[in-house]
Amino acid sequence: MKLKDLEPQLLALTPTEKFQAIQLLTQNLANTWSGIEKTPGVCGGDACIAGTRIPVWVLVNARRLGVSESELLQDYPSLQAVDLVNAWNYTEVYSQDIELAIRENEEI
Repeated sequence: MKLKDLEPQLLALTPTEKFQAIQLLTQNLANTWSGIEKTPGVCGGDACIAGTRIPVWVLVNARRLGVSESELLQDYPSLQAVDLVNAWNYTEVYSQDIELAIRENEEI
């Protein structure tokens, strides 16, 4: 896929979606994820919300099971809305890692 193929779709995005796309691309280029960290020995080394032991895969799986964002924020009082945005953005890029973590943890 080439940029010229994406250009019409990018230009059609809302301002919020454009911001999210820029954030996603910037994080991907820098290979850093604001608000997401992987620490060996913590939660099996899975990607977690920074400063917590809340794995991204747990949030993704909960959302798939029908838990709303407001319920997630209520269930995890240490989370903020920006944490969920960071988790969803991370998942967009590393979906295979998240899928693997969900499968591995469902087998337990």
